[in-house]
Amino acid sequence: MPGTRQTAGRNHGKTVQLSTRLRLYHWLTLTGYLGIMVLLVAWYGWLVPPEVVPANVLIIALALPLFPPLRGLLHARPYTVAWSLFISLIYFIHGSVEAWSNEPARWLALLEVLLSILWMTAGIAFIRASNKTPATAP
Repeated sequence: MPGTRQTAGRNHGKTVQLSTRLRLYHWLTLTGYLGIMVLLVAWYGWLVPPEVVPANVLIIALALPLFPPLRGLLHARPYTVAWSLFISLIYFIHGSVEAWSNEPARWLALLEVLLSILWMTAGIAFIRASNKTPATAP
């Protein structure tokens, strides 16, 4: 059901209603996260394919760190959102370096930087708002 999440611990798996603010922060976090995933495939698969390294190897190497937090992010788990923000720093650095060094793909790199900033800021807002929300079942 949209707007609900399963919680562990003291609620023992009961469904908890997410507030409108939490839902907004969650969707913004997912937009940044999934946007980077789609951007990497489009960037290295079609828009500006790499010349030295095979595209599939580069896509796998860059997209692989995105998969461990996928389930927790989709289920709006604050702990997973928190540690996934460390992963977003990898893509912020990657986008910054590519924007500086790769002129043909500069706009894609800047889009990656913007998506990673969206992921970071929305994730931080989600964590802060979820800590203030009481975990009570409806």
